[in-house]
Amino acid sequence: MTADEHALRRVHRFLAAFRRRQAARTAGFPGGFAALDDRYPASRANNHLLVDGDTDPAALPARAEELLGHLPYRLVYVLGEEIAAACREPMARARYAHSTSYLMLHTGPVPDHAGAREVDLDVLRGPVTASWRRMAPSVAGGTLRDLVERRVARLRGAPDVRFLASYTPGGEVASWVDLYLDPAAGVAQIEDLVTAGEHLGKGYAGRVLDTALHLAAGAGCEVRFLSARATQWPHQWYGRRGFTVAGSVHRFERV
Repeated sequence: MTADEHALRRVHRFLAAFRRRQAARTAGFPGGFAALDDRYPASRANNHLLVDGDTDPAALPARAEELLGHLPYRLVYVLGEEIAAACREPMARARYAHSTSYLMLHTGPVPDHAGAREVDLDVLRGPVTASWRRMAPSVAGGTLRDLVERRVARLRGAPDVRFLASYTPGGEVASWVDLYLDPAAGVAQIEDLVTAGEHLGKGYAGRVLDTALHLAAGAGCEVRFLSARATQWPHQWYGRRGFTVAGSVHRFERV
């Protein structure tokens, strides 16, 4: 096993553990589990199936119906290339769309602290709300509430969860990111990096990313990773900042 393959296995274990801990309740099945939270029914990140072991691909659509039948969507994440490949045909027959996110390991030098600050949820509530209104203007009401408030559940996803933000000279939050640390496992995840629309292209995202990497390394997390959609541009930006693709998370969704 190569060093990257070993690191990827650690990432898979971290992802599964995070989703179990974040969930308000779980329901297991051979090769995976449902992560559920009735407080945020519109949040797919809080209500889905995760396949992290050997499972019966032909049975997966029925399992999704059984465990997610109370929701208007069905979402299944699959870790591991072989099992994901085996799932594609039965999931396609059940009218699931397939997409991929890269799992990217930080393999570059650890940056110096870039000056982003640790903040609490109250600080982020306004900027996160505004960012969702910009990125998905049709989202409103309970769905918008779920997308903003679900960060509360993330606090229990890892032993050490921090929210970081960079500020403009005028004191406005410009960019923010989640940092999930498990020092005992030596793994850290950087997730949900967003910049306010009016502050794009000014270096604020780099500040929060560099600060997160610096803090993760300082906490003893030698495996530092993030996820990025394969069809969108940010993975190229991450590549220029010291990240390399090590694997994928496969997403099967039906609405």
